[in-house]
Amino acid sequence: MLALLMGGNAMAETLNFDDAPAGTAPAGWMLTMTGKGESKWSVEAEPTAPSKPNVLKQSGRATFPVAIKSDTNIRNGFVEVKFKTVSGSEDRAAGIIWRAKDADNYYVVRANALEDNVVLYKTIKGIRNSLEIVGRRGGYGVSTPVPSGQWHTLRCDFAGNRFKVTFDGKQLFEVEDATITDAGMIGLWTKADSVTLFDDLTYGETK
Repeated sequence: MLALLMGGNAMAETLNFDDAPAGTAPAGWMLTMTGKGESKWSVEAEPTAPSKPNVLKQSGRATFPVAIKSDTNIRNGFVEVKFKTVSGSEDRAAGIIWRAKDADNYYVVRANALEDNVVLYKTIKGIRNSLEIVGRRGGYGVSTPVPSGQWHTLRCDFAGNRFKVTFDGKQLFEVEDATITDAGMIGLWTKADSVTLFDDLTYGETK
C-alpha cells in the first residue's frame, strides 16, 4: 500500500509491503548489495508487524545487503523506517539510505543491536567511512540501546550538507558532509549475516 501524507511543506509516501504476496520480491526495488556475498530480500508475513500483515525481510549474507527504491530521486527530505533485528552473530543491523547513485555510492545511517549504537556513514565506490558528529571531535556514532526482537524507528532528515538522525523519536546527532550533493534514491541496508525486518518505510522531499 502507498499512502500519501501531507505535512508542513513535505509530501510523504509510506510503503508497508502489504500489497505483494509473501515470499516474493517487492516491485520497483533494486535488491542487491555493496561488496560480496548474496543478499536475500523478500516480502514475508509477520504477526508482529507494525502494519500487518507483511514486512520486508533481509535474510541473506553479504558485505552490505541493500535494497534501493529505484523510482525515487530526492535531494532534500527525509527517510524513516520501522525495523526489528532478529538474529546475526557477526552483525545485527538495520539502516536507511539516501542520495544513492547506485549500490556503491550513498549515505547510510544504521542502528546496531550488537554494538548498541547508531552511526552515519558515506559509502563511495563501495568503501564505507563513518562521519564525525557536529560539535564533537572523534568518536564513533552515538551509544544507545538497540534491543533485538523489538520494533524501533530510525529516521534521517537531510538538507544540503546537514543530516539529522532520530532514533525511537529522540534526536541523537547531526552530521555535516558535502561528498554527495545531488539528488538520489532512498533505500534500506543491513550488514553481514543480519536477519532484519522492515516495515512502514516513509520518505518525502522538502521543497
